[in-house]
Amino acid sequence: MFQERISKLHDFLANHELDAVLITSPKHVYYLTGFFTDPHERFMGLIIPAQGEPSLIVPALDREAAAAASFVQTILTHTDTDNPYEILKQALPAGLSKLGIEKSHMTVERFEAMGQAVGAQSYTDVEEPLREMRLIKSADEVARLKNAVQLIEDTLSETLKKFKVGQTEMEIVAELEFQMKRLGADGPSFSTMVLAGEKSALPHGTPGSRQVQEGDLLLFDIGVAADGYVSDITRTFAVGEVSEQLREIYETVLAANEAAIAEVRPGVTFAHLDKTARDLIAARGYGEYFMHRLGHGLGMDVHEYPSVHGQNQETLRPGMVFTIEPGVYVPGVGGVRIEDDVLVTESGVEVLSKFPKQLTVIG
Repeated sequence: MFQERISKLHDFLANHELDAVLITSPKHVYYLTGFFTDPHERFMGLIIPAQGEPSLIVPALDREAAAAASFVQTILTHTDTDNPYEILKQALPAGLSKLGIEKSHMTVERFEAMGQAVGAQSYTDVEEPLREMRLIKSADEVARLKNAVQLIEDTLSETLKKFKVGQTEMEIVAELEFQMKRLGADGPSFSTMVLAGEKSALPHGTPGSRQVQEGDLLLFDIGVAADGYVSDITRTFAVGEVSEQLREIYETVLAANEAAIAEVRPGVTFAHLDKTARDLIAARGYGEYFMHRLGHGLGMDVHEYPSVHGQNQETLRPGMVFTIEPGVYVPGVGGVRIEDDVLVTESGVEVLSKFPKQLTVIG
């Protein structure tokens, strides 16, 4: 699998007449080698030359783990007192002229330090082939995504068993994150969001000391990271009896979610999915309260390509995984978001998230 991915980068190398590619983002090093670490401020890089075998530069404290996890045979290390760019220079092909790098990941400081040591004449961004590879998930990646989804749904189920009216948003967050770890996840894939009552109308609100009360909507936007891949789901619950307006908002969002999912199949555009959900919400009088895109790509990152919005005319292909998450947010009243993770199949769609979506009363 890793050799196949590197082979695709070799095609990019050849087409752009590059001497080598340098991969520095930890997730792409993992994607191409099987080894993951967070090097913090230390340098890490995977070198893929046009000719010859790849090599991996890691901090000395990661050598043993890199040798065990990565298929790369040549592993070079540096200590905290070494200049890693001198090691990089020695590992790159002699007479290097054109180097491929991840421009979106490399800071200006690192680029300047690398440039002084390496001295390439030109640098080409390698984001395009990496993005294209990651866009279509393999069977192994789909299995890992399904595991991450199952973990977050189990986490939510266990947390709801312990829910009581009067808990604060942050108390619920703490229980969720405890359950994530207890069930085997690495941790949350983004900042866990639990919003109650009027705060549910904040699309990116921050959990705090607000206590959950009867009559509230309670919104959970949650996900976990596990085995290199992530999940991201949103469910909204009624705490006791809620108003007719809140029920109407909920049914509107649920209908938009289901309508958009029903349109997922190869050949359809992302713009069409967004329009399907947006038109339904607008027809029910809540168009102005749906102010974000319909969804985003999902994989190693919780937000990755593609962006599911009304201007994206790219067509769906089998193997793409993304979210569908319409929402309606009425200030001072409350908000609803229902988010599913979906996989485009040869014949249509597989919804990876299975947690029930009909309005459920808790508390």
